[in-house]
Amino acid sequence: MALQLKRSTRRLLALLALLPAAVLLMGTLYMLGMANLEAAPRTFLESLQWAAETLTTTGYGHDNHWRHPVMAVFVIVSDFLGLFLVILAFPVFVLPFLEERFEVRLPTALPAMGGRILVYRYGVVLGPLLEELTRAGLPFVVFEEDIATARTLHDRGIAVVHGRLGDAPAVLERARDARAVIANGGDHANASFTMLLRESGYRGSLYALADDPLYRAPMLRIGATDVFTPAHVLGAALASRASVRISPPAEGMHLLGSALGIGEFRVHPSSPLAGRRLGELRLRDELGVSVIGQWSEGVFTTAKGPDTTVGPGAILIVVGLHANLERVERLAMPIRRHGPVVVAGYGMVGHKVVELLRDADERCVVVDQAAGPGVEIVGNVLDTSTLDRAGVRDASAMILALSDDGESVFATAAVRDYAPGVPLIVRVLRSSNTARLYRSGADFAISVGQVAAQVLAYHLLDRQTIAVENRIRLARVGPGTLVGTHPWRNEALERTGATIVGIERGAQVLVEFDPDFSVQTSDMLCLCGSEASLERCQREFQIDSFKD
Repeated sequence: MALQLKRSTRRLLALLALLPAAVLLMGTLYMLGMANLEAAPRTFLESLQWAAETLTTTGYGHDNHWRHPVMAVFVIVSDFLGLFLVILAFPVFVLPFLEERFEVRLPTALPAMGGRILVYRYGVVLGPLLEELTRAGLPFVVFEEDIATARTLHDRGIAVVHGRLGDAPAVLERARDARAVIANGGDHANASFTMLLRESGYRGSLYALADDPLYRAPMLRIGATDVFTPAHVLGAALASRASVRISPPAEGMHLLGSALGIGEFRVHPSSPLAGRRLGELRLRDELGVSVIGQWSEGVFTTAKGPDTTVGPGAILIVVGLHANLERVERLAMPIRRHGPVVVAGYGMVGHKVVELLRDADERCVVVDQAAGPGVEIVGNVLDTSTLDRAGVRDASAMILALSDDGESVFATAAVRDYAPGVPLIVRVLRSSNTARLYRSGADFAISVGQVAAQVLAYHLLDRQTIAVENRIRLARVGPGTLVGTHPWRNEALERTGATIVGIERGAQVLVEFDPDFSVQTSDMLCLCGSEASLERCQREFQIDSFKD
């Protein structure tokens, strides 16, 4: 029974037993001392009264002077003992007991788990995923071993259960009915959790997040359904934004041969394009180009008609003849696509970024504050001399893979001021800081939490709910119900976000269209847009299939 009591309760009970014993012992010693050393006998009741007054530091009445040295030492020691007990009793014994009585108690057993997702250990990497599950109406429970983290989650309204697997592994018995399980407790903790969960009878999907890809095979062997390394996926996302060799601006441009090109242009706030609607700019009529969409704060949106506003600081994606793209360039600011990629921060994510870029034959310059293998420039990116030595102004892109969001905010502002024309791609630790980095000047910022949310949401919700990157595609399709319409004057087509950038007619590929031009039944259309916009266009105009 005693073992089932909480630690604070056991402490308080021990204190309650100790105090009477201490009063009896000190009272007895005082009675003997007064009779034999001071020659002033006291009754047992009087001695107990003296002991109680001493231990509680309330002071003395009649007995306040002693002549024998032994009695004086005994009284002095008793005084300090009483003071020590008073100071110690409240914070160590009484307050913890009262806190447990009056604070909200955390659940220590899992609820019925039918239809719920079980999350083992919370971390910032799971923040965006839990938000997405909440929006999707999918219930979940976090099993958290750290009491402080569990209380924080409880205060935020998140369903949480506190416990320790080593103390009570039977707490996982109800987990056998869970819809799915996510293990986020570190590589070694995840292994123990996975084995205990499988031993408890759980047969469903178990997804583990690993720090080191070396743990993937062992985790699969002991029972994980799949193992993901979000830090490495994050590195791949950052690298793909920096290199057109890894992720070209648009897939399928070969369908138009060399006739058309695609350009990326950052719209400077002072540019005549900034803040204006496409209908006012008349870029098709005046410059012969089609605006496919724009990147703004890491989100790609397709252009949907003349009311689309070009955002200051946005990156426009424009398709047209090369000579016409040069005319757009003079109005905006080109995105440089030559020169090395500068990577600042050579931790786990930085290593992966550099590895992928070099596998794609990109030239990299690695910057870090600490010297080490692979680091070419040692210095702080806040120092312009470091940026000079790294050749940032001549870079095709710069990736900040730093390990602190506060440092990343300062570094983003410093690099953007130093090299305003260089694409700046930033790794984020906490998703909540993403907006701050965009305000500081980042072109693309992504957190490991966003990556983990995308990967796990795909498996848990059967759909890709958080897009790390919205790919632009060029597709070759039949005309469907667009026959008889003008390629650039169709409001219904513009609303889908897809754009006709070329028409294959016989042996020719037409990229400019007179006002009286119309689509013919035998034409093949070259449509450009995001995956979602192409799918909308396919449904709207009864286009059978896409042909890359």
